[in-house]
Order: sequence, then C-alpha cells, then structure tokens
Amino acid sequence: MNFAMIFRILGWMLLFEALFMSPSVLVGAVYREGDVIWLLFSMLVCAVAGILFVVISRPKVRRIYAREGVVICALVWFLYSIFGALPFRLSGCIPDMFDAVFETASGFTTSGASILSDVEALPHCMLFWRSFTHWVGGMGILVFVMAIVPLAAGGSAMFLMKAESPGPSVKKMVPKASQTASILYKMYLVITVIELGLLLIGRMPWFDACCLTFGTAGTGGFGVLNSSVGSYTIYQQVVITIFMILFGTNFSAYYLIMLKKPKDIFKISEVRTYYGIIFAAIALITVNILPMYANLGLAVKDAAFQVGSIITTTGYSTTDFDLWPSFSKWILVLLMFCGACAGSTGGGIKVSRIQVAIKTIAKELDNAIHPNNVRKIKYDGKTLEHSVLRGINVFLVSYFLVMGASILLISIDNFDLETNFTAVVATLNNIGPGLAGVGPVRNYSGYSAFSTCVLIFDMIAGRLEILPVLVLFSAHTWRDGDMFTYQKRASKSRMETESRILDDFDI
Repeated sequence: MNFAMIFRILGWMLLFEALFMSPSVLVGAVYREGDVIWLLFSMLVCAVAGILFVVISRPKVRRIYAREGVVICALVWFLYSIFGALPFRLSGCIPDMFDAVFETASGFTTSGASILSDVEALPHCMLFWRSFTHWVGGMGILVFVMAIVPLAAGGSAMFLMKAESPGPSVKKMVPKASQTASILYKMYLVITVIELGLLLIGRMPWFDACCLTFGTAGTGGFGVLNSSVGSYTIYQQVVITIFMILFGTNFSAYYLIMLKKPKDIFKISEVRTYYGIIFAAIALITVNILPMYANLGLAVKDAAFQVGSIITTTGYSTTDFDLWPSFSKWILVLLMFCGACAGSTGGGIKVSRIQVAIKTIAKELDNAIHPNNVRKIKYDGKTLEHSVLRGINVFLVSYFLVMGASILLISIDNFDLETNFTAVVATLNNIGPGLAGVGPVRNYSGYSAFSTCVLIFDMIAGRLEILPVLVLFSAHTWRDGDMFTYQKRASKSRMETESRILDDFDI
C-alpha cells in the first residue's frame, strides 16, 4: 500500500474542498450575511489540513494501483462529508454534528435526503453551499479534480476514475484518463449552463435558478423552498423535468453528439431501455392518478416530474406523492431500485445492470432446458466477459446484503417498516425522499445518531457502488503497508498484473 501517495492525494483533495467553498463565500458577501465567517474559517481548516497531508507525505513512488485507487476514493468521500459539514455546525444552522455530516454527505452523494424541516431559515450562503455540493459530487469529486490537475503518475488516474464512476464498467473516451475527465466535465458544464439559461428565461430568481440547476445537474434534490419545486411555474417544472432525465442519460450519448454521430445514440441499448421505462411509468401512473387531478395535463406533468425525479435519483417533488394510490407509489419504489444509466450523474442499480441480470436469468433458464447448449451473453452486440458478469453479480449481492443489514440496524429506532425500508432504499440509491415518515413533505431528523451514521454510510456506499467502501473493512487492503518500502515490495508479478489491467483500459 502506497500510503504516501494516499496522503498526498487526500491533501490535494482537501485543498480543493476549500476552493469549492469560495463561491458560497461570494454569495454570503453579496447578501451581507454574517455566517460567511464560518465558511471562511472552514476553508482555512480544510486548507491547513490539506497542506499538512501534502507536506508529510513525500512519496518516493508516484504511481498507484487498484488497491490505492479504491481506498483513496472511499476516504475522500468520508473526508469531504466531515470537513464539508463544518460550516453548518459552526454557524449553528445544524447544531448536531451527526446531522451536519448527514446533510453534507447527502449533498456530495447527490442524495437530497435532509434533516432540515425549514430550509428557508438558512442564510443564502449556506443554502448555496448545500446545493453546490450536489454539482461537485454529481460527476464525481475525483473526476472534477483530475480534469484540472494530475493526481498520480502514468495511467494511475484510471484507477481513481474507475473507483468513483457509476456503472458496471468504466472506459475512457480518449487515450488519457485526465482527458476523459475533462471531456466529461465540459459536457456537464455545457448542459448545466443551458438549464440555468432556460430557468432564467422563465423568470426564476437568479439564486433559486443556480441552486436548482446544481441539484438537477447532480441529480441531487436540495431545494431552497420548503415546498421543493411545487411553488414554481409549470414552465420551470417542465424544464427541470427534462433536464433531470437528460442528466440521468449515459454521457456517452452526448459524446456521440460531439463526434457528430447523433444517429448512433439510440443504438445504445441502455439509453433505449431507460427512455422506454420512463415513458411506460409515466403512462401507468398518469392513468392511476388521473381521478385526483382536474385535467389530464396536470396529471401528466406531475407523473412525468416524479418519474424523472425518482428514476434519476434526483429527489425533487412537485406534490406529496405519498398520497398517491399504492400502485403509483410502488412503481416509484421500483424506479428507486432501477436508477438511471451508467455513466450519468444518477444513482440506483443502473439500467445496464438490470438488463444484464435479466439476460443472465434468461441464459440460466435456457441452460436448464437445454444443458448442452453453449450460450454467450451479449450486450450491444458484444459478448460480455466473465469478469464483467462476476462484477455485476458481486455488486448485486453486496447491494442487497448492505440494504438488509441497514434496515435491521435502523429498526432499533422503532419506526414502521415502510419508513425504514424506503429510508434505506432512498439513501442507498441516493434518491432522498422515501415514503411514510421520510416522505416528500417530511425529513430524516427523527432518526438517532446511530441510525444517522448507518444512513450516511449507505449514501456514500451507494454513490461509490458499494465495493470501494467495503474494501476499507477488508484486512487484505491494509497488509504490506509500509509507505517507505512500497517500491521494494512491488513484486514483478504484481507489476505484470497491473500492466494487464492498464491494457484492458487502453492506457
């Protein structure tokens, strides 16, 4: 384990967290709010801690491998949640440190789950920081930094991107991982600016437009009004609906547009299935809730908004969908599990994983009937390797084990099953609102400190696709960890193994 490089990268990431707070400081200055002093102090704490990490590291080997990549990725998200909570705790906006970390983890993981009952009571600078965490965490904290500075030597950056990026596999768009990160964030920025412009054209106030755009882009869901998005105009709600769905689309589709190959977008099986699920869910829910609405247009508008919000794991709401019929509510619960596309800012299991799981079931059923048949699983015309199938199976098993254990642990607070079940599903899938006690008009403030920690773990584990966080608890991760003898202990066989991994990613 190259501890020196781990400390070095963690140090740089803390320095960047200090930088991320600076726009919120400017907002506080514009509104002349005294609480801005706590943002400045938090920036100082992050900067000092970051400098100390960088100074004490002094790595002799600046290359990292898969093990260091997943460890760094998991530690960064926990560190960001803790240090990012300082402005809320120090200002008194969120008096309890566990609740402050929960709110910040929810922001960076783009969950949108909140312990606040009155968000309108927060100063503008804190609301802006709360929403800006969505935008930073949406595409990935490490991906953002890799787009600006090289964090490690050679092809090492790919291990960081692989650990943080959502979906069953990560492939580079261009030869270097840093260039891929740059392209991703350019596309992310362009779509963000377009949404912001359309909301401003619809006469939404600048502050609201910025915060809601950050939440939509990161598929996060933090709003600046207690009514979430329900108080805005139909035009503004429609714009947010469209962009939630767009940000839940695999960004490879937008790269095809950059390459002037828009016709190839719907050749991507995942994209076709994603939009098919959305339209089917909207149709079913509209028919089910139509008697509750004055006309068809309003029913379609709310159904489309909530389907887009839930499947992309954004978590905004225009209505209290907990009052909808059971049929509609459980469609939304199924969409919570489904999630958006791989390679998007959305959470959940991901459409591509579900597609492959269904293909695997079909293959096993075929083998049961015809044992001698040899059938390969293909996806988008390519045969899936065993390592990909194994990775998806391990993820699904880990996912449901973590979900079951989390529901059991938070049940000690004696909330009803519907509340506990949807609280875990909503946090593990980075959605935000659940049903019953954690529904769209309620919050997570009723949970104890212990349960809050469990849900914080779920949000980070869900954002990082479970395994990078579980790796922290494996004894194998921390063996052979002398930072000063790392280079000597790197055996020839390991170097050859890592070289083959690099070749798999075309580095």
